[in-house]
Amino acid sequence: MTKQATSRDRRKRRPPVVLVVLAALGLSVFVVPLLGLLARTPWRDLPTVLTSDVVLDALRISVIASLGATAISAILGVPLAWVLARVEFRGRSIVRGLVVLPLVLPPVVGGAALLFALGRRGLIGEPLNQMTGLVLPFSTWGVVIAATFVAMPFLVITVEGGLRNLDPRYEGAAATLGAGRWTVLWRVTLPMIGSSLAAGLALTWARALGEFGATITFAGNLQGRTQTLPLAVFVAMESDRGAAVALSLIMVVISLTVLIVLRHRWWGAI
Repeated sequence: MTKQATSRDRRKRRPPVVLVVLAALGLSVFVVPLLGLLARTPWRDLPTVLTSDVVLDALRISVIASLGATAISAILGVPLAWVLARVEFRGRSIVRGLVVLPLVLPPVVGGAALLFALGRRGLIGEPLNQMTGLVLPFSTWGVVIAATFVAMPFLVITVEGGLRNLDPRYEGAAATLGAGRWTVLWRVTLPMIGSSLAAGLALTWARALGEFGATITFAGNLQGRTQTLPLAVFVAMESDRGAAVALSLIMVVISLTVLIVLRHRWWGAI
């Protein structure tokens, strides 16, 4: 092969300059805001800011709410995903649409829906309050419920996908050997979709940790009671920009860590 042919082949393999430039501009949409955040971070005062009462209270509520939402999602979401993946019934597409709805619904609208359903005068909240005296809005339980509403779809979608990709012959072989339905579920099905389940739980936890709109609408913004990290950032933007930047940095680090850990699950080997 001549040098001229080799040079021509190299030019053909090069990506078009226009696409590279546009791709770089597209990447800047995501990188520039993060650079701005890093540039405004008060690094010297960071330990003091992160140990303040407001930040510690918000962190505590966020951890409680995100872990609670993840636990509820695991208990309710895995069976829901199994039904959607394995049971044929009329209206399954509608049910799946309802499950996915919180992903595209504005969180504030979701919070309003929760308030009308579970509020003191809500469809279920009023009789619940009359029978038990329990008031969900403006309470830590309200934060957990709001986080569950917006985060559980991630678990259902991920687990359902894992179940659909699972070869049913493994479950059939276990049943042939005498294993009951629960044994098959616990000893065969769940272990074989372990990666999907772990990814769904991680995404659910991360989404619950970052929930804002539904929480502030349904549970309010009370420090030490319902104020999570995103709500603390919202308040700090008006009074303490340093604290807002520090809290935002925490959220970015957590979210980016989750995405990097799950990169093989979502994007394949990189």
